[in-house]
Amino acid sequence: MSRFNLHATPLAGLTVVERRRLEDARGFFSRLYCAEELAAAGLRLPIAQINQSFTARRGTVRGLHFQHPPHAEDKYVSCLRGEVFDVAVDLRRGSPTFLKWHGEVLSAANARSLLIPQGFAPGFQALSDDCELVYLVTRAYAPAAESVLHVADPAIGIAWPLPCTGLSPRDASQPFVAHAFAGL
Repeated sequence: MSRFNLHATPLAGLTVVERRRLEDARGFFSRLYCAEELAAAGLRLPIAQINQSFTARRGTVRGLHFQHPPHAEDKYVSCLRGEVFDVAVDLRRGSPTFLKWHGEVLSAANARSLLIPQGFAPGFQALSDDCELVYLVTRAYAPAAESVLHVADPAIGIAWPLPCTGLSPRDASQPFVAHAFAGL
């Protein structure tokens, strides 16, 4: 029996993973990750890092960070406390959905995760105070290979549910996508 329901999104390769819960009077059990089962959704590389983030204030936006090849990474994002609007922007050169985005609400309550393949720029907005995320990544962090997109770039047009607050100085100072940006 599979512990996951996989749901395709309008952006090829971007997959919503719904974790099945086994519940009883004591609470629940849920498998957060299974290499064998998630390979069917495209997560085939080994996990190189497991990261945790905590966001204290509702409205805070983090992202849109990505790494250039050969350091490009798959990310598997889950919300363990609170609720976030998790977004991925398609940066794949030649993709019919280039610079299009898709967002999903991830929460402790809905047991959903987002599997974000290489070639996407992920980010999220906290929809509640005290949000905690865990994300598994398939490549080690390589600072020299990292780039950032501005979360309010009109060329992308993300419809954030709340006003964007709490941007880091680095994220807030990013220029908008130039016409010369050809993707990854």
